[in-house]
Amino acid sequence: MSSEFGKILRVSVFGQSHGPAIGIIMDGLPAGEPIDEAELLGFMDRRKPKGPLSTQRREPDAPQFLSGIQDGKTSGSPLCALLENKDVRSKDYEALKDIPRPSHADYVAYKKWDGQADVRGGGHFSGRLTAALCIAGGIAKQILARKGVFVGAHLLAVAGIADENFGLNPTQELFSQVAEKSFPVINDACGESMQQAIKEAAEDKDSVGGVVECAAIGVPLGLGSPMFEGMENRLAAAIFGIPAVKGIEFGRGFASACQRGSDHNDPLVLDEQGNITMEKNDAGGINGGITNGMPLSFNVAFKPTPSIGKLQKSVNLSTKEETEIIIGGRHDPCVAHRAVPVVEAVAAIVILDCMLEAGLNGHQ
Repeated sequence: MSSEFGKILRVSVFGQSHGPAIGIIMDGLPAGEPIDEAELLGFMDRRKPKGPLSTQRREPDAPQFLSGIQDGKTSGSPLCALLENKDVRSKDYEALKDIPRPSHADYVAYKKWDGQADVRGGGHFSGRLTAALCIAGGIAKQILARKGVFVGAHLLAVAGIADENFGLNPTQELFSQVAEKSFPVINDACGESMQQAIKEAAEDKDSVGGVVECAAIGVPLGLGSPMFEGMENRLAAAIFGIPAVKGIEFGRGFASACQRGSDHNDPLVLDEQGNITMEKNDAGGINGGITNGMPLSFNVAFKPTPSIGKLQKSVNLSTKEETEIIIGGRHDPCVAHRAVPVVEAVAAIVILDCMLEAGLNGHQ
């Protein structure tokens, strides 16, 4: 199934942006894992739109658990949770049945499914479905934390304005500090400049893109396999399931193409306890597709939101004539800052899946 990923821990996403509900099914969760629903709601709240920097659509996003949890713990059976769609305005999308939005999935979905696709709010392609991913990821993060594995992310850049990097050894405390902020950056002054750029784009009826940096600490050495089952492969495949993602790089990524080997190589050294570690982490915590014990580090690029209020070219599918379109409705002038917890969520699911595959059961 195209809307499912994972090997031992299988996560399936269902629903459409303006349908009755969206949700997830998680199959393969270890039994007996406590789920703190208040903590989960707090994690999901980080993704919710807030203020003028986001869409004005407001959904309560309180998960309804239909199965898989009993007495506050995972029961071993597939966990099913859904989120009702309450704040929909489908009339905003009536014109889109005939006129596809540039850089959206409207046209390809129309052709692939013979005009039967639901285009309201983007249908199954919508960023709305990332709320369901956050249910699964929030649960995975709780299980990982009990094994000493912590995943964090922040907004690294927007419209060319950069935040500070996590650095060589990010901490759980730093992850928590960023998570508690209304705008997820390390340096608040950089964040203010980013917010101003987003506001200016919105005032111009336009949008901007951004980059999210994600890191995971405490990840066991040895996860992943060579070639096509590497940790990079597994993460990249899942991360590209997040709408608007256009690129991912691990460690120094594309910048490594401009380095010499003597600069890019991560020297092996001994720490104060005599354990083998690495002097730096240009590889992003992965060698040969296998985690090497350093923090797992990668960046994710998000394109500018394609739904903008400027006049754009399109084609009327019924008349086969060129036309123009101005997209109305409620849309984010930038999706990257709301995507920070979503990237954490997907990373946590993949890491937990790999740990389960390696026989490192999440329950203790």
